[in-house]
Amino acid sequence: MQNRTTKTLDPATGGHPVTVARSNWVRIRPIAFWASTVVVVFELIAGSVWNLAAIEWVQVQTSHLGYPDYFIYILGVCHVAAAAAIIVPGFKLLKEWAYAGTVFMWSGAVASHLVNGDGPESWAPPLMFAAFAAASWSLRPSDRHLPASWLSRTTDAGRPSSDRPHAWALAIGLVTVLYAVSILTLPAAEDITREWAVQRGWTTE
Repeated sequence: MQNRTTKTLDPATGGHPVTVARSNWVRIRPIAFWASTVVVVFELIAGSVWNLAAIEWVQVQTSHLGYPDYFIYILGVCHVAAAAAIIVPGFKLLKEWAYAGTVFMWSGAVASHLVNGDGPESWAPPLMFAAFAAASWSLRPSDRHLPASWLSRTTDAGRPSSDRPHAWALAIGLVTVLYAVSILTLPAAEDITREWAVQRGWTTE
């Protein structure tokens, strides 16, 4: 009597490799989205604290790249606005502008460092954050997408999602925690970045 091996198929996916891969991606995608989004938002929040506090690292880097001193305060305010637009629910059109602005800002930082002859230790971090922003944008869930006909039906494009209070609570709580971490670690960040500035020859102090 010949023995036969019976394969047990997953009833949820039917066992087809493509279906299984798609099912796995459906589970992984939200995790990848929130991981990349938290990185982007945390960098924007930390950047707003560093810029608005005008720490030495920001001042010497701005001078090194040839930008005026007041530019750091403009960036600080823009960091706050972009972080808020990306993390809160709703405001779909505003999110598109925020993502575009962050990618432009970090790409501009990469170009500025390259033009000044800086090494990868200077331009690699903004390039990495630009990649995280692109990943967050491409992985965002459908409720954060603009509707296909947003040009003709703009009533939903900029309206907050008022029917999801838990989403607002999560966003506000996350922003609060990230700002607390950024402010509490500011003295340590100043010490570390001062050493970076000396190592790169941007300051002699």
